[in-house]
Amino acid sequence: MSVVKISAFLGLEPRLNIEYGFNWAGKIGHFSKVSRQGKNKTMKFHGTTILAVRHKGKVAVAGDGQVTLNNTVIKHQAKKVRRIYNDRIIVGFAGATADALNLSERLEKKLERYNGNLTRSAVELARDWRTDKYLRRLEAIMIAVDDKNMFVISGNGDVIEPDEGLMGIGSGGIGAQAAAKAMMRNTDMDAVDIVKEAMKIVASLCVFTNDTITIEEL
Repeated sequence: MSVVKISAFLGLEPRLNIEYGFNWAGKIGHFSKVSRQGKNKTMKFHGTTILAVRHKGKVAVAGDGQVTLNNTVIKHQAKKVRRIYNDRIIVGFAGATADALNLSERLEKKLERYNGNLTRSAVELARDWRTDKYLRRLEAIMIAVDDKNMFVISGNGDVIEPDEGLMGIGSGGIGAQAAAKAMMRNTDMDAVDIVKEAMKIVASLCVFTNDTITIEEL
């Protein structure tokens, strides 16, 4: 079956890449670049799950410990949630590890410059991330929280404050957020218990998320 016929059958759009041959983008996602000999040219780290919940006067951020390289789990106990700025801010990352640590350090410098003002620091970091040639190449997304604010910061220049005091990012983020929302509305659980149970649910569903969970609370 020809390339064009295969693409029509799968509902995909073939796009010719001069260096690597055909790659694919369509209804079932984006595949790694493939050479004309069919050998994989890229090694990709797959997602993670980070969940933040503010409930009953407390805020908790949880992240799983799995690191996946292509189809192989290479680490089970990675720490993707950490405290910065004298333990007053909690950040959680989804994306490349080195990029995430780089952004964490940059956010901490912004916090020092603006005396711990998370809102101002998040906006300034997002602006730099969007406009700087080097930072634009960093592949990560972060959640940052303090005792009053919660933000999702992305490389598109977005600084998003969730409406209901909870947010999930990464490969299992939507599932974790849905589970947490149901528990917030229908149980008497506190923030820590909610993120713990929601992450367990996602770990049973998402192949890129495990049940080795790190939780930080303010």
